[in-house]
Amino acid sequence: MTRSWEADPSSPLARRLGKSARELGTSGDDDGCPDVWELANGDVAVIGRDLTGEYAGRLPDGAMVAADERLVVVPRATLLAAKEDIPDA
Repeated sequence: MTRSWEADPSSPLARRLGKSARELGTSGDDDGCPDVWELANGDVAVIGRDLTGEYAGRLPDGAMVAADERLVVVPRATLLAAKEDIPDA
């Protein structure tokens, strides 16, 4: 199967988008760190809770999670903090 986009696992994390989980108060010292990162190639990596199984049977029409993908949830504050670092176009 040919996809129109493929993730590049060799692209390093380049910069955090938004604030750290510690700055936002969404993480303790050892309970995980929801985060959003821009990769060197311009793609975006999201660190969050894997809730693929919980949402699998109730995705809206047109939404799907491939076998090699995961539905990840991050706190609202994490995404809102990243917004200022994401260009409009």
